[in-house]
Amino acid sequence: MTRLSKPLSEIKPCYDVIIVGSGYGGGVSASRLARAGKRVAVLERGREVLTGEFPNRFPDLKNELQVTGKSVRTGSPTGLYDVRLGEHMHILVGCGLGGGSLVNAGVALRPTARVFEDHAWPEELRQDGWLQEGYVRAQNWLRPAKDPRAASMTKFNALKTAADRLGHAMVETPVAVSFSETINAAGRTQAACTSCGDCCAGCNVGAKTTVAVTYLPDAVAHGAELFTHAKVSSLEKQSDGTWQLHVEDLRKDGQKEGFKLSAPVIILAAGTLGSTEILLRAAAKGLAVSDRLGHRFSANGDIIAFGYGLKAKVNAVGIGHPPKLEDFAVGPSVTGQLEVRDAETLENELTVQDGALPSALAPILPVMFVPNGRILGALKSLVSGVYRGPFAHLQTIFAVSHDSASGRFILDSDRLSLSWPGAKDEPVYTRIDAALAQIVGDAGGSYVKNPLAGTVMGHQPATAHPLGGCSMAEDCTTGVVNHKGQVFDAGASGSTDVHRGLYVIDGSIIPRSLGVNPLLTITALAERAMAHFATDHDLSFSAEPAKAS
Repeated sequence: MTRLSKPLSEIKPCYDVIIVGSGYGGGVSASRLARAGKRVAVLERGREVLTGEFPNRFPDLKNELQVTGKSVRTGSPTGLYDVRLGEHMHILVGCGLGGGSLVNAGVALRPTARVFEDHAWPEELRQDGWLQEGYVRAQNWLRPAKDPRAASMTKFNALKTAADRLGHAMVETPVAVSFSETINAAGRTQAACTSCGDCCAGCNVGAKTTVAVTYLPDAVAHGAELFTHAKVSSLEKQSDGTWQLHVEDLRKDGQKEGFKLSAPVIILAAGTLGSTEILLRAAAKGLAVSDRLGHRFSANGDIIAFGYGLKAKVNAVGIGHPPKLEDFAVGPSVTGQLEVRDAETLENELTVQDGALPSALAPILPVMFVPNGRILGALKSLVSGVYRGPFAHLQTIFAVSHDSASGRFILDSDRLSLSWPGAKDEPVYTRIDAALAQIVGDAGGSYVKNPLAGTVMGHQPATAHPLGGCSMAEDCTTGVVNHKGQVFDAGASGSTDVHRGLYVIDGSIIPRSLGVNPLLTITALAERAMAHFATDHDLSFSAEPAKAS
């Protein structure tokens, strides 16, 4: 497979548009603006990982882990899995060309309409009809589908049994995965899913519909230039109205310790953590932005938990590709979900998904559960293997609900830090704990909220769905960007004035929890923002999928 990225040595000093980040927001923006004829550069701090290069052994996975905390920094700054240890909450994000799409479960769900009735959203978002069109375009390009074999998967049926007994709905989950060989929206061939269960470690089959196999190759086909190992630390407005980026070269043999790039249009799409940090640094240097910058961080009300010792076999540990076992199917990382609905109170709604752990984690699973007193089971699994011992009865649970979005990002010694003293006491976690304990107990197992609680992970909650920090709003008194992603200019005379040419288009602009996995909404908001960008700049582009070459 041909690499999309160019060597960093070939980067030009100026472009029409520079996009910082290559996840859903960055990928959509690059595709659309390249199609509109703009000279586009995409900067990604991570590296490009091709199908077949994702880790499928624990030593390889360990080498892809970067961990950052107040007093710790380990691993490569371009490691695929970026873990931020915080005093009040831990955060996991992806790092690589394609962003979080490389290592998420690919769950593509649309929030209930009640989520968008919240006045945290700008009124224009609900009125102009472009959000609906954004979802249509996102669906056309990511093509989420339900696993046709879902009903035969043991992890699906383990959760369904509990759902049936407790009176909750159990449905198949749409995921951005191809279940038959196909030509995708970028005109590229995608292989069929092999049910290996390794979506969250990176798909070595080529069946997962990531940004790296859709929007980014489409952008390159229309002239965009993609660069990896390029970390943007800050930006500033120049006297002529253009923008200058300060970039670090993260290549091991990089000759440039730091360099600058400029463009009349900058799109920050570095994710909730990256975009917020860049803007906080710019604000510290004098850029007039809203004092709401950093506020309204949400963990999307989600947790990863486990059911240990279920009566029935679950088989929720991936087997990888090539498979470590023959005649053994796990399914995609998420096959189905149990839905707890509440017509009266949105915050009480809960989605519980039948997760799967990547095969690379299999050797260390017994060790992970020792701190919780399950030494006997762990030793049995060391002898018999996690696919046949007690860990064949381990249910991995991805739960998503609603929190208060009360976290706040600040700069601490020039590094991003999350402050949310009451995070672990958020009502959502009490609700989730009670629901999951009931679900797991009904299946004859023990609910394990955090198998690593006795380690450096502590008892803080953790999230893989960070949202907010640059939240959209009606004006600069309540948020950081408008409904188009344009950054408010707090130094201007009007509260809705914006910095010309400066945008944020990623999960950081979402002002509240969604109650579902956010990838489809981030993509839809990016498609919507690009439609408005085209109108505002008298541009045109087609959003139709490419034809197979």
